[in-house]
This record gives sequence, structure tokens and C-alpha cells, in this order.
Amino acid sequence: MNNLRNVAIIAHVDHGKTTLVDAMLRQSGTFRQNEQVAERVMDSNDIEKERGITILSKNTAIHYKDIKINIVDTPGHADFGGEVERVLKMVDGVVLVVDAFDGPMPQTRFVLSKALALDLVPIVVVNKIDRPGARPTEVIDEVLELFMDLNATDEQLDFKVVFASGKNGFAKIDLEDESTNMIPLFETIVNTIPEPSGDKNAPLQLLVTNIDYDEYTGRIGIGRIERGTIKNGQQVALCKKDGTVQNLKIGKLYTYFGLSRVEVDEAVCGDIVAVNGVEGINIGETIADPTAPEAVDFVDIDEPTVSMTFSVNNGPFVGKEGKLITSRQIRERLYKELEKNVSLRVEDTDYADSFKVSGRGELHLSILIENMRREGFELLVSRPTVIYKMVDGVRCEPMEYLTIDVPEEFVGVVMEKMGYRKGEMTNMSMSTSQVGFSRLEFKIPARGLIGYRGEFMTDTKGNGIMNHIFAGYEKDKGELVTRQRGTVIAHEKGKSTGYGLYNAQERATLFIGSGVEVYVGMIVGENSRSEDLTINVCKEKHLSNMRSSGADDALKLVPHKELSLEQSIEFISDDELVEITPLNIRLRKKILDPSERLRGTRK
Repeated sequence: MNNLRNVAIIAHVDHGKTTLVDAMLRQSGTFRQNEQVAERVMDSNDIEKERGITILSKNTAIHYKDIKINIVDTPGHADFGGEVERVLKMVDGVVLVVDAFDGPMPQTRFVLSKALALDLVPIVVVNKIDRPGARPTEVIDEVLELFMDLNATDEQLDFKVVFASGKNGFAKIDLEDESTNMIPLFETIVNTIPEPSGDKNAPLQLLVTNIDYDEYTGRIGIGRIERGTIKNGQQVALCKKDGTVQNLKIGKLYTYFGLSRVEVDEAVCGDIVAVNGVEGINIGETIADPTAPEAVDFVDIDEPTVSMTFSVNNGPFVGKEGKLITSRQIRERLYKELEKNVSLRVEDTDYADSFKVSGRGELHLSILIENMRREGFELLVSRPTVIYKMVDGVRCEPMEYLTIDVPEEFVGVVMEKMGYRKGEMTNMSMSTSQVGFSRLEFKIPARGLIGYRGEFMTDTKGNGIMNHIFAGYEKDKGELVTRQRGTVIAHEKGKSTGYGLYNAQERATLFIGSGVEVYVGMIVGENSRSEDLTINVCKEKHLSNMRSSGADDALKLVPHKELSLEQSIEFISDDELVEITPLNIRLRKKILDPSERLRGTRK
């Protein structure tokens, strides 16, 4: 235990956590000298690699001198906060990474508050000090103010500071120091983070905080040994969440080294291990000694704030592109996700083909949808809605702290849109990180942000940066204005033509090009006015002997706007759905038939 340190890397999104872990792995001798290693090696799944963000918490371990350092890499996006909250139970200290240019951001506040509440020892790493415009000394002052805002203790305020560049693989204690490696960071971790506490002779307690899966051996429980010793093949008791106890036998026992799990015969308290053969194990449960089966208290995970309805695809193209389309298959997949996604909730509805899925935000739910899509599922999803709560008999809604960095010329339009969406400004200042930018801070209903990001990027011509984080519940703010434009709806089934689209593009922004299969009720664009517009995009030019050979040359189509999954979910209104298939993302009306839709509107 003296030769062991457990630490989590926490930060705001894109402040360089995973790149920093890369440098630590490379310089600790984890990889062979000639081994080819991918960039951001801890971002292991396809979506993480494509988007350049960490979605799942992951374990690794390095050896420095004779000391083993267990490292947990965590996500930086607020929607994946549940991943951070539970893994903090595995560690004794945190490395808080802050960008030397941006300084502390909303998610920095969130992850730090969770770490301080658990009384973990913090180390602050000011990363990207080689970045143009870096201001490391000012950032340290801002971090100190953040610690004081969060009521840190005197011991926590006395944090150690390391300056680093994860990309270039060096760290230093003082900005004037010469440094070419990460040794100053290794030394700081070893000397600052306390060794694990616990009695290795006491009855076993191992809290499961993560779940992995192996197609050969089944479920793998990952967690920290709180006390006692665990051995390969040992008889144990599994303390379930419902209070029941199940007697089982450990299949195989692993500890971590680098990116690999290494099989061991025995591990002592304080170490982070993985066990398989424990069937039916879930996050938050405890593996204990059968003679003294005591459960460890699990950290409270913040409740979801946003919900969506997932339902069976009932459109004309159902089954053409996906192979998993039934309500039973969708239900099984959603309930399986609950086993490892602790901040997700799934409920059956009054309709057999629909399920209410609740999460931390649109991105949290869209990553689940993207995974299902890649697995071959077809489904329909509704517009996100916020989850209301009754507090002392008053209906309350979730609020968000919103931070916007924007060029001064766009401040007016941003404030106008915030007014429509019931945002209350709490602070306005000159941005400390960028010249000519203003920083605006708002408290805004979570539903006011649904669908705003695309509008914000248009209003600021792509120059604005917005970050938000959950800020608790407040009294319902009443009705607010969201999307102010209508949609363009396909009038008949068929293939879109250049001639049909040419007539539509004068009045709308199109989402499809020519030669695309469409059906009645499918949304093909955004109208320039507030009402919906029905157009025949499959219309063909009538042939006649009066046409000249070059008559079609004048029909030039404006490039259409491709919507991503997140943009599609943000765009739709309450009477619309997003159709998800492995090959396409389509927008459609809930009621496809135009006459039925008109009757429904009149009612």
C-alpha cells in the first residue's frame, strides 16, 4: 500500500486530459521503444476517436520508480458527469487540468466541487503553457478564486501547481525551469497524493464503480478494494442494491498495467482491480467477505434533467436499412444500457412501442442513439423535454449556468435571444483569454437551451463559444419562445429532383439534395417563415417540343445543409420526430398524412 497511489484526471472538455495521460504513459516505460501508439490512446471507442472527446471513464496504471500509480481518465463534458461522480470513489486525489489560455470553465467548477466534497487531495496542472496567448500565472489566480468560491478547506487551498504541455510531453514546477519530461508531475503525484488507507487484514470490501464486458468471460466488475485482501477463485458475497446477498466465486482477478489487464493471484486493499465470473454484478454493488457481508455506501449520482421518447419506426421505409426494428429489441437494448450508464433512466410508457429515456442532456442521449444506430437499430426519437419536479408543492424546472464568450459585435443579438428564452444575466465582463471578446454569464431554464446551439452559431458567424452546466431547480419560468421558423414537408413519395428542389430553395433552406428517396410527411428543409410549407420536391419538368437543349442549365441548386444527429434532435419541434437508421438520419412529422395532420391541428 505504501507503493500505491490512486488518482483521477479531471477537467473541462478539451483542456487536454487524455493527451496528458498519453505523455505519462509514454514516459513511464509502458510502451516498447519501437511500439506504434495512436494519439489519445485512452479514447478507445470509435465515437471518442471521431469526436475527439472522452465519453467513458477508463483505468490505466503506470510505474514510476517502485511506485504504482493507478490513473482514471474521466470525461470533460457536463452531460457525462455521472461517469466522473462514481469513479471519484476509487481515488485518493485528483489532478485538475486547466487550460493555460481558457482558464477555469463551467465543467471545471462541477468536477472540482465533486472532488472537494469527497475530501480528495487536489493537484492543479496548468496545461498547454506553450499555446499562443497562454497566461498561466493569471489562470492560477482564477483557479484559487474558484477553490474559494467552492468553500475549499485550508488544506485544499494549499494545492500544488504543475505547469505542463501534454502535447509536447513536459512538465515543470516553475515557469522558469528547464524541462523536457513529465518527471516533475510524477514526483508531485507521488509526494502529494496520500497512499490508500484501509486494513488489509479486515474482512473484504470491494465497491464496483465500473463495468466492462468480454465476449468470452462475460461481465467484468471494476473497483477499488476498500479493505481486506482478494484472491483468485475466492468465495465471496455480492451485496446487491436491493439489500439481498448472493454467494459467488471469483473467476479471475486482474490489476492494471498500461492499457492492459494483468492476471494476478492476490490484491490488497487500496488497489484498483477487475474481477470476472461474478455473474449479474452491477455498478454500486459490493463484493464482500461471506462471513461479514457489509455493503459500501455508493456516491449519490445527480438525477437526469432531460427526457426523450424512443419508439419503433413506423415510417414507409421501415426495415430497409436496419435489422433491429422491433419494440422487444429496442427495449432489451435500452435496459442493457442501464447496467453501465448510471445517470440514465428508462421507463415503459402506456404504449408498448414507446419508451421514456432520461439523461443528463442532449449529448448524453445522442451518444446512446449513435451507438444503437451503429449496432443496426432503427427507431424514432422525439424532441427532448425537461424533467419537472415538485418542490414544497411548487412546480420547478432544471436551470443551467450558461457561459458565452463572443465577439463584442454579437453581444446584442445574443442578449436578445437570451431574453426570448428567459435567460437572466448574472455577469458580463471582458474575456480574459481573448482580445475583443466579451464573457456573458446567464442563468437560464434548461429547455431554453434546447435547439439554441445552431441558432447561436449562425448569429455569431461561428465565432461564439458556449458552455453550460446544471444549476439546480427553480420555479417554472412559464412559456418561452424557441424555434421561430416552420418546416418544408415533402408532398409525395419518390425521388427528389433538381427541378422540384429549385422551386423550394427560393423560400427555404434545404436539408436534402436531388436523387434522395423521400416520403409523404418527411421534412426536407426549413421554411424562411413561421408556418410549415408543403412542396412536391419530386416534381419533374414536363417535356415539350418548345424546350431548348440548354433550358435546364439555368437551374443551379444551392448546396443543401447536412444536419448531424445532435442538430436534428435540436431542430425538431413537439409535433416532429427524428428517424434514425444505420444509413440515414431523417426528419419527419409525427402524423405523416397531411389531411390527418390538418385535422389534428384544428382539434
